[in-house]
Amino acid sequence: MRRLTKFAVSPAVSVGNVGQLAIDLVISTLGMTKVGYFYTDCLVPMVGNNPYATAEENSMELSINAEVYSLPSKKLVVLQIRSPFIKNKYRPFCQTLLSWVKSSKCARVILLSSSHAYQRDDEQLLGTPLRYLVTPDLEKAVGGLMQELNWKEMEKVAAYPGINDTEKVLHIPGGGITKLLFTESCSKGIQMAVLLKFCSEGDNIPDAFALVNYLNEWLQLIKSENMKNVT
Repeated sequence: MRRLTKFAVSPAVSVGNVGQLAIDLVISTLGMTKVGYFYTDCLVPMVGNNPYATAEENSMELSINAEVYSLPSKKLVVLQIRSPFIKNKYRPFCQTLLSWVKSSKCARVILLSSSHAYQRDDEQLLGTPLRYLVTPDLEKAVGGLMQELNWKEMEKVAAYPGINDTEKVLHIPGGGITKLLFTESCSKGIQMAVLLKFCSEGDNIPDAFALVNYLNEWLQLIKSENMKNVT
């Protein structure tokens, strides 16, 4: 596989599959090329036809549960995950993913995720349903930009609901591997960001569009006016 640079983007298998839908949107909109497979025994085995087929010639190509796509012109690599995790395999997967990130020399990692809207606290009910997190190593590089974009950082909440004088903790219900991968990245000095949206199960396509627009505000993958026309 070719050397990867700059940004690696991956979904969390989270509520509404919003991260995975967002990754599908990124891959199809940018016309990214599949460059390899991400082998892991942490995901439920899966095989199917090419989800991005545009002609009969490539409609019979097979896709599996974890694949890697690349767009060198944007210095972007994307991991798509298409099946759920096997029980008790969150931690081994996070370790494998971060090991791959380091060996591939990706400068920064972005995780697209979601969290249960109904479990927000009072503060999280205010304003935008979009949130971000950055590791300390990435905060040094992009903290100022996040403020310029008026982005809202994911709030910590009381460890015990209703008892506000207790220590605040990071809580991402429905977020799958999000919290574990973020804390592991913090401890390993990896530059990682989490972009997430509060949502509910249902038709989550609009949530995916909102999350990709959020990503595009930062990375400027395509011009904003073009992004609004993507359907």
